[in-house]
Amino acid sequence: MTTCVQLRGVELRFGAVRALHGVELRIAAGERVALIGANGSGKSTLLRVLHGLLRPTSGAMSCDPALRQAMVFQRPFALRASAVFNVALAPWLRGTAWPQARQDALLALGRVGLAAQALRNARTLSAGQLQRLALARAWALKPQLLLLDEPTASLDPHAKREVEALMADFAAAGMTLVFASHNLGQVKRLATRVVYIEQGRLLADLPVQEFFGGPLGRTSPEAELFLKGELG
Repeated sequence: MTTCVQLRGVELRFGAVRALHGVELRIAAGERVALIGANGSGKSTLLRVLHGLLRPTSGAMSCDPALRQAMVFQRPFALRASAVFNVALAPWLRGTAWPQARQDALLALGRVGLAAQALRNARTLSAGQLQRLALARAWALKPQLLLLDEPTASLDPHAKREVEALMADFAAAGMTLVFASHNLGQVKRLATRVVYIEQGRLLADLPVQEFFGGPLGRTSPEAELFLKGELG
């Protein structure tokens, strides 16, 4: 399978704090990779490294220079402007003419069920609508790799189902997903592969069926304790 991005021995330090320890990770095209672990384990940091927002202190990261990628954050930011403006801005900044960027934005809003909210001030949207707006903004960039940091955190059950359905649709269309989640049910439903992180170290990297379907003690005692609720 084609490699989207690969990390080799990646370390990341913030002063004296070592946030990532010798990370070895390969993401192949078409995978749906879930990053799990306790709060502060390094999931968000790893996503930011993968997206190029943080530069490794040492080690190497390689990716296809033609790879198109986007990231959806746990608390998406919205400009005090219409929903369609918020979505159109990113493709416009990448060089798309404004009329086409706006047309693409309207298409993206329709894709996530927000066509009726296109002219509303984005900051008046509900939390679930704002998360779908962030997905529309990412989708409008036509990414091959989509990174998501706790995409359904703090959403009500209905909004969670809506966001999960969109993620599943994106994956079905061939998009590669890497997402951090505390929701193990969501991981089972959406992921093909699970990466368990603890204190900046990748301690388990298994297909989803193996991660949840068999004993982890020999592979990663820490991951087994996490699944039992004894770490978190």
